[in-house]
Amino acid sequence: MEPPAPRRRVTIVDVARHAQVSTTAVSKVLRNAYGASPEMRAKVRRAIDELGYRPHAGARGLRGQTYTIGVMLPDIRNPFFPEVLDGITHALEDTEYQVLLGPGCNGEKAEARITEAMIDRGMDALILIAPVSPRPHLERVASAVPTVVVGRHGSSPAYDTVVNDDVEGAFLVVGHLAGLGHRRIAHIEHLETDPTRLAEMPNARRADGYRQAMRAHGLAEWIDVVSTSYTQEGGHLGTKELLDRPHPPTAVFAGADVVAMGVLEAVTEAGLSVPDDISVAGYDNTTFAALGPISLTSVDQAGHEIGRNAARLVLERITDRSRPTVQVSLSPALVPRRTTARPPGWAGDRSEKRESRDGATEPARESPL
Repeated sequence: MEPPAPRRRVTIVDVARHAQVSTTAVSKVLRNAYGASPEMRAKVRRAIDELGYRPHAGARGLRGQTYTIGVMLPDIRNPFFPEVLDGITHALEDTEYQVLLGPGCNGEKAEARITEAMIDRGMDALILIAPVSPRPHLERVASAVPTVVVGRHGSSPAYDTVVNDDVEGAFLVVGHLAGLGHRRIAHIEHLETDPTRLAEMPNARRADGYRQAMRAHGLAEWIDVVSTSYTQEGGHLGTKELLDRPHPPTAVFAGADVVAMGVLEAVTEAGLSVPDDISVAGYDNTTFAALGPISLTSVDQAGHEIGRNAARLVLERITDRSRPTVQVSLSPALVPRRTTARPPGWAGDRSEKRESRDGATEPARESPL
């Protein structure tokens, strides 16, 4: 028995005939271009749905546009990055653009391979999330294709940026812990040595903000930073190092929620409990931070909003390559949960008030001694 003949691909001509409009009208609807009335758009969309029409990416590429946007993720295991991705895809859902992902693997060579592959495949624009590549490479990429860089501070005449105020986020964490009575507040950072990345990467900004905040609260003598990596393993190793100190910290500020997971693991292995023996705060306010058994105090840097802004900027850059570059900086917010409390043996005034989760005040509660 012969196999059935392959089904003929539905074309723009088929859509135009079915909708009883011109192919030019269908093209305008597909490109979301000016000149198509709401009634015409509805007719074309209905014909597309009824016929199952899919634009041919290869043919579109020959005409200079593929309606694809490449998104580079540095680490698919970090639960914060899907928050950003959700914001991007949500902002693009009413457009013709599709997102294609590529792993950057936190390395310059891997990033170069993936960005070059995306350019070679004719993607209309790129969104690079927390890239570690040198600025000259990022600017070369942006000269070839509209580019938005997420999570790199500083500015460039070649690409738009979207960042969170990481220094302010660190101040929120240190202020919260100092307000609870902690003095020995340690920080686990992602090791950074490149001068440009020390000035631009969010992990470096958070570490710098931690140091500034400790000085601002009169706690300079207790500044304690461990450099590992923004991974669960990095948090685990960093916490073991901190707990081996002659005077271990009473609170740990992990530079990312995924790092905080390693902190919680190491604290449990040491036979200690959170927050009775040690308080833990993270950064990113990822979905698992709010899970009841974890209930991690964390900084919300609005990942969905970061992604939404990145998508908006990349669409604007596709439309107008020559406009001045834009830098968007979002403000973080602290979300206190059960992993932070008074330090062990705290003997403050029992009448003192502390902030509750919703910003109101309530009587202070001491941790068990």
